[in-house]
Amino acid sequence: MILEIEGLLDDATLARFQAELRAAPWSDGRATAGYQSALAKNNLQLAQDHPLGERLGAELLAALDRNLAFQSAALPARVFPPLFNLYREGHAFGAHVDNAYRPLPAGGQRLRTDLSATLFLADPAEYDGGELVIEDAYGSQSVKLAAGSMILYPSTSLHGVDRITRGSRLAAIFWVQSLVADDARRSLLFDMDISIQNLRKSVPDDDAALITLTGCYHNLLRMWGSR
Repeated sequence: MILEIEGLLDDATLARFQAELRAAPWSDGRATAGYQSALAKNNLQLAQDHPLGERLGAELLAALDRNLAFQSAALPARVFPPLFNLYREGHAFGAHVDNAYRPLPAGGQRLRTDLSATLFLADPAEYDGGELVIEDAYGSQSVKLAAGSMILYPSTSLHGVDRITRGSRLAAIFWVQSLVADDARRSLLFDMDISIQNLRKSVPDDDAALITLTGCYHNLLRMWGSR
């Protein structure tokens, strides 16, 4: 499942993120890439332990906690602290698959990457190129979203970022370890949850069919879920 989440950040928060990040000290983005990814990666990144990145990352995690679409689609068990990157003219990220596990900054634990996410932070009119290209069962999808919107997709997908030909592309990326590792099962649960939410708008809370459907959702989550 590939899901677009619009307006994760409000306008005021987005403007502040943009201003602070454009003045940030950027370094080689290959510092946090795995072996395969480093061969294809050409961008800049805010150091993982930089105080600005940690502060903005915490704000982004709080926004994810409040976003019902993200919670329903990702069923997050753990979220990797967001990383911030910058692509300037000539930068690109060739096709690759994200590492299956990433070491958490605190050390001692690894996060399984079930889902990958990109939060677009630059207005698409500010740059040419820079599309996130995702390969899935239905072919190639080219994604370039409004600033403040996010794309969520399976980490098993082959993906990359097209070469920037004008301007600069600012974004945040992170990974999710889901309670449900299998994408097909996670997609079914998401569809069921959305159906339950829509039914609640037209039937009372004590409707027998709604109660049964809600019970089926939670029993499937219990059956398929793990931590």
